[in-house]
Amino acid sequence: MTLDFTGRVVAVTGAAAGIGRAVAQSFAARGARVFATDIDAGGLAGTAAGQPGIATAVADLRDRAAAARWVAAVEEAAGGAIGVLVNNAGGTLGQLQRPVEAVDDAEWDAIFDVNLNAAFALCRAAAPAMKQAGAGRIVNISSGAGLRPSRTGIQAYTAAKHAVIGLTRQLAHELGPHGVTVNAIAPGLMLTGVPAVVRQWEGYGPEGQQRVLESIPLRRMGTAQDIADSVLFFASDLARFVTGQVLPVNGGSS
Repeated sequence: MTLDFTGRVVAVTGAAAGIGRAVAQSFAARGARVFATDIDAGGLAGTAAGQPGIATAVADLRDRAAAARWVAAVEEAAGGAIGVLVNNAGGTLGQLQRPVEAVDDAEWDAIFDVNLNAAFALCRAAAPAMKQAGAGRIVNISSGAGLRPSRTGIQAYTAAKHAVIGLTRQLAHELGPHGVTVNAIAPGLMLTGVPAVVRQWEGYGPEGQQRVLESIPLRRMGTAQDIADSVLFFASDLARFVTGQVLPVNGGSS
């Protein structure tokens, strides 16, 4: 089946690489008018290269006012509401596992700012126009760490990704009467090419990597495109009666 998003206005965060890049390019390839943002200007340029349907803007979404300004700019350029908002920006920000007593406030807050607070600010900014339009799709990228302890061992990352799922379910309840669906995807460990993920994978060593593969029933690592395909599903008419749901995309690993 070919999904057609011709004319749909799609906003994607964390679009400079990995999952965000795959999401932005997948929508553009299906006719959407894509607005992509990230703090990495060079990465954004790579995402948009050869993709006439993708417009980019550099923004630090940890600044909630900047997040609101970006949404307003997208709505102005599009001449109306965002049709699909994909909250993908996130990650561990290069932090490593440390005992909880060694984690300082700034480290904790930084991870919450990019993984949770940015998603909240963007949903808050995009909701009014979506409600007025009587339609909209919000897809939040959580993590397997939002359903169980994280392989990273980073307390703030696990807590923030759990909170993203809570935000998803609450907003689905609130925005459903206005025709807006809100769902989340919980990726497992993915080989997306993002440096932090590469470091994590390489840190397992050959034996550890083999154990990870053996724990996945499909016996392969997931890719950014696997997640992008799931986002396309939630944004499509196939999911018109699906909201408040969390879809683990992990090859069947438990």
